[in-house]
Amino acid sequence: MRKSMKSLLLAACLVTSGTANATTENTANRIDVYKQLCKENIGKDYKQMFRDASGGALVYPYITPGSQGYANVLWDWDSWTSDIALRQILEERGSAEDKEKALVYEQGCILNFLHHTGEDGYMPMCIDKDSDPAKIKPADIYSTNMHKPVLAQHAAFLTRVNGGDASWLSEKFHAMQGFIDNYQNHHRHAETGLYYWQDDLAIGVDNDPSTFFRPKGSSASIFLNCLMYKELEAMAYLAGQLGRDADAQRYAADADALKAAVQEHCWDEKDGFYYSVDLNLLPVTNEPSIIFGTEMVLHSGMPRNYPCLIQRIGVWSGFMTMWAGIATEEQARRMVAENYSDPRTFSAPYGVRTLSKLEKMYNMNATHNPSNWQGPIWGISNYLVFRGLVNYGFNDEARELADKTVTLFGMDYEKEGALHEYYNPDTGEPIINKGFQNWNYLVLNMIAWLEGREPVAEF
Repeated sequence: MRKSMKSLLLAACLVTSGTANATTENTANRIDVYKQLCKENIGKDYKQMFRDASGGALVYPYITPGSQGYANVLWDWDSWTSDIALRQILEERGSAEDKEKALVYEQGCILNFLHHTGEDGYMPMCIDKDSDPAKIKPADIYSTNMHKPVLAQHAAFLTRVNGGDASWLSEKFHAMQGFIDNYQNHHRHAETGLYYWQDDLAIGVDNDPSTFFRPKGSSASIFLNCLMYKELEAMAYLAGQLGRDADAQRYAADADALKAAVQEHCWDEKDGFYYSVDLNLLPVTNEPSIIFGTEMVLHSGMPRNYPCLIQRIGVWSGFMTMWAGIATEEQARRMVAENYSDPRTFSAPYGVRTLSKLEKMYNMNATHNPSNWQGPIWGISNYLVFRGLVNYGFNDEARELADKTVTLFGMDYEKEGALHEYYNPDTGEPIINKGFQNWNYLVLNMIAWLEGREPVAEF
């Protein structure tokens, strides 16, 4: 009886093993199909993102995010991340002539923004073909957001791609410095050393609850501070390439100081995760008040001794500390084990939820103005988390996330013949904006890594 039962169990195991192997093989075959769909479609569509100079506000050629909704607009972080994907396309199928022609559009993105940057360092976050150049700058440049700190990163990326030659920036480098000075003098919190959004206008991750509908100047966003850290590193690199060694040392020191500030104020030991922080605290004062009929200094026995408060809201951008290289090795290990891999929060069949599923704000609404970052899968968040996993050696997790992204976009090409702006994390169904190109094309960079090739990567 025991021998018979043992034989049955062995047979069952073999059948199960055979089924599992067949399923794995089928999945792998399907991913190969999806890889090919992505390569073919992106390879033939990418030039639709190129726009020639308009003669108005856009005086240089530029790159758009693609799709009808963004047909003639130059956006800040969209053009930067689109360009990283563009360079992957050109590496795989572009001729020397294609690369030379593309460079005009790539550099034009940066030069258009610098064209509209004055002595005050204000840089617009987007420029429409039909914009009135005289109205691009707001009346009060310090009461609202400006270009996200990605311009130097974009410039450094193109400089490095072209052998380290930064001479094309030499006449405009002072405008880039003014842009950074503006951030450092008007968007940085003195007590913490962290950078904050002026308001919730066009922050890139539109309705991130850490900033969305929050008081002005209150959100030291982890997303913003990770971008700023890399921007300062990029400024140090560019200054060095231009022979401005003192500036290079200063920007490198500023980057180190910001990294220390993020580690001190944004890491949460309890949750093993990086969060945005709230700066909306009343000032500590020695001014007396009349309280219960007596003059006294309120709370003088124990005044506030902390400069900010952690916002324990599970937002995907906490993982950007791995993309930026801010997290320590141990912090990265905890973030992956306790947050990235948890299906109750971020881990989904098609990638990384942009907001933890446990948050009350989690939703799948199809919205413009703002676009929805309260849970849906975005191509750019999948990509940046993927890059962070690779940076810290989590290759199995990176491979899984790349496979999920390839499957998501391959399914969309297969069923809809185009990509979309964002997706349902559990079903992979597209939610909005058919024809969206932009940073979705970074799936090619992920495929290159999956296939053992050296992918084009951001600075």
